[in-house]
Amino acid sequence: MNRIWKFLTSLRLTVVLLALGIILVWVGTVAQADEGLYQAQSRYFKHWYVAGVHLFGYRVPLLLPGGYLLGTALLVNLLAAHINRFKWSWKKVGIHLTHAGIIVLLVGQLATDLLSKETQMRIPEGEAKNYSESATAYELAFVSDGANGMQQVVTIPAKMLLAGGEVKHEKLPFTVRVKSYQHNSEPSFRAPMQQNGPPLTSNGVAQFFDFRQVDDVKTMDEKNIPTAVIEIGSANGSLGTWIVSGWAGDDYMAEAVGRGYAGQVGAQMADAIAQRLMTSQTVDVGGKKFNFALRPERVYTPFSLTLLKATHSVYPGTVSDADPQGIPKDFRSRVRLQNPQRGEDREVEIFMNTPLRYAGLTFFQYQMAAGEAAARAGMHPSTTLQVVRNPGWLTPYAGCILVALGLVVQFMIHLVGFVSKRRSA
Repeated sequence: MNRIWKFLTSLRLTVVLLALGIILVWVGTVAQADEGLYQAQSRYFKHWYVAGVHLFGYRVPLLLPGGYLLGTALLVNLLAAHINRFKWSWKKVGIHLTHAGIIVLLVGQLATDLLSKETQMRIPEGEAKNYSESATAYELAFVSDGANGMQQVVTIPAKMLLAGGEVKHEKLPFTVRVKSYQHNSEPSFRAPMQQNGPPLTSNGVAQFFDFRQVDDVKTMDEKNIPTAVIEIGSANGSLGTWIVSGWAGDDYMAEAVGRGYAGQVGAQMADAIAQRLMTSQTVDVGGKKFNFALRPERVYTPFSLTLLKATHSVYPGTVSDADPQGIPKDFRSRVRLQNPQRGEDREVEIFMNTPLRYAGLTFFQYQMAAGEAAARAGMHPSTTLQVVRNPGWLTPYAGCILVALGLVVQFMIHLVGFVSKRRSA
């Protein structure tokens, strides 16, 4: 036990952990070019260990401690060293405060990684939303009519589809058999004049679209959109095979596909293509109809936001043919917040550096499709809010205050002692 305690309180352990932290930050930063930002964040900094790293296009068989392991080890080392050397004295109050601040920062960062959740709420002008959606995670949702006129929604996380095989849920009277899964996909319209192969299935969206697997995206402006081929089966046998895709389960992405075809076939035909992509897919089991789609993972709220007005202004003279977007001057969303449980019905403005904080959530102005640029592109005005739930959002402020206070207190203690000695001399 003495050897273990000596190891945990060792300054050499601190130096080694800090050195490993520098290496991990460098490796994780370089790996973003090959793996993308979100994948690198998850694999290097939100894991306990890293098995194999990507550097400059090559995979290196290197084993490194992950961000969670390094952070936990540094916290244990700091606590053990502080306990081992702790001696209460007014002359060391500043040191104790500084250590406490560092501990709060480490614990707060771990809590933020484990507990925080970021989603997005896209609201067309004049419409209301009571849910936000994940930017990266997807779910296979089955919607049916429930009791009292309510809808019953059963969701299966896409990561369960990734594993393949059969997926069962106690509230579904059938099983879902995953025949194939594409982590990132691209749709192509099955035009009559093109040399298309036979459709994978004659059900739903597969009649009009093919989907092919493509490489994972690397930039922050893009995201991986999955597609899966599933077979739904009951006790009486197979009920059919369908294609479920994030392209078809997200209206925004379907509209983007339509805009992509607008230059080739015209706006009217492009709208028809987008509508075909959003074809509703249903299965009937025991007289009960289930609508299903692969859509972004949703987080529901007990209140709703209605977008009353989306304002997007740019600096005069910055719009040109080379830069049709111009330089943004102001993004502003005027929304109506309605919460029947609290009897609230009020209007709020959300704009840059002025978020809405409500019910433990923070709504930031993130993106906007409004103004002249949106009108020229034929887009309906809309806004996208970044929705953040972070129970530990105060810990960085508290930790920095404690560290700053500790340094100031320690400096003043030494300064007063130095001045007193000079006067006595």
